[in-house]
Amino acid sequence: MTARKAGGRLVVVSNRVALPRQGAPGGLASALHAALDEHGGLWFGWSGKVAGETAAELHQQQEGKIDYATIDLSRTDHDDFYTGFANGALWPLLHYRPDVVDYRRSHLAGYLRVNEMFAEKLQQLIKPDDVIWVHDYHLIPLASMLRARGVHNRIGFFLHTPLPAAGLLIALPNHRELLETLASYDLVGVHTRRDLRALEDYFLHEAGAVMRLAGRMRMPNGRQFRAGAFPISIDTRGIADVAAKAASIREITQLQHSLEGRALIIGVDRLDYSKGLPQRFEGYARLLERHPELHQQVTFLQIAPPSRGAVLEYRAIRHELERSAGHINGKYATPDWAPIRYINKSFPHRLLAGYYRSARVGLVTPLRDGMNLVAKEYVACQDPADPGVLVLSRFAGAALELEDALLVNPADTEEVADALALALKMPLAERRRRWEAMMDVLRTNDITLWRRNFLGTLRA
Repeated sequence: MTARKAGGRLVVVSNRVALPRQGAPGGLASALHAALDEHGGLWFGWSGKVAGETAAELHQQQEGKIDYATIDLSRTDHDDFYTGFANGALWPLLHYRPDVVDYRRSHLAGYLRVNEMFAEKLQQLIKPDDVIWVHDYHLIPLASMLRARGVHNRIGFFLHTPLPAAGLLIALPNHRELLETLASYDLVGVHTRRDLRALEDYFLHEAGAVMRLAGRMRMPNGRQFRAGAFPISIDTRGIADVAAKAASIREITQLQHSLEGRALIIGVDRLDYSKGLPQRFEGYARLLERHPELHQQVTFLQIAPPSRGAVLEYRAIRHELERSAGHINGKYATPDWAPIRYINKSFPHRLLAGYYRSARVGLVTPLRDGMNLVAKEYVACQDPADPGVLVLSRFAGAALELEDALLVNPADTEEVADALALALKMPLAERRRRWEAMMDVLRTNDITLWRRNFLGTLRA
């Protein structure tokens, strides 16, 4: 297969595909839809369905200028590839948690097997001038498998998680077999300069690469590829509009009525050990302990939809949070006030936008996060006349852009409690100043700029 000028279709490859008429897509899905629609394109990936123990069948459909192609996974492939290696080994390692890495050779074999199946099916659909954009840790070796099949198209990769330092990456058994395949891409994108330094350090000191001009690295076999930082963002104006309109939604007025004038602190996270939820609950408990004047004056709403319930660590954190929330309410609640509302369900985006706008404080304190778009969405949802305050972990990628948030170490419960107290008492003038500075960043660096920067660099 011979490559021509990189001006043809865009082919997006991801673990899951946002098919049409499957509900309102999230920010990333909307951005990818826009990119596909711009040039015409194909979105390829797993259907989300677990089928029988048979060869994967290709399902295809078309909507407008976009073709969709998905495959089912067998139960064995799903358990080895998705639950086993991707989320049992790679996810914790990439989030600085080697202590919970569950590495098994059978899981790695399943991960490589599914990537090989993706490559086999995708090769049949690729046209010579297509540009291919692969997403996230599920599909790290895909480009190397496509190259082995004679695919010479431009191929880019974007990692949506953090990337830890080389000293931690080498803790993964057979790390070179996996991570060096990133050199088969033409462009590897990460969120932050910190992640980029980690990537360059790994390739220079573990893979024997040398730096060339313009961010390129040259492998010992002569292969060259480029790496860069492309901080992902949100549809800033669109989200702000949704939040402004949400004030009239019945559920939002019900929430505000239930608060009875109390200040609302909000957290919205997947139920995941990387999000720092136990430490967050401890920080809030410390706030109540040290500031009795805030009793009955503040309510903390934590929304944490279940995530990967088949993994033992996720079940354990859910039980821990239930105990912690019960303890806080048992100690501080009164007949007309529950200091914490802990909810294990998801909500439509328009409701979340209204909840964000209703909250005096957005509490976003992951232990590690590639970017964290909740932080950016909270800022975009605020009322310009009376904005809330963002309390943000300095270990989220967003902290490198949202410097006017109150930045905290999520493991320091005293610092979190201090930041919450400061946020709740912050004068309006300072709240406006901080909010306007962060909104200036988000208006400039929105999700459209992110995708155009990445694809422009890949096509160049």
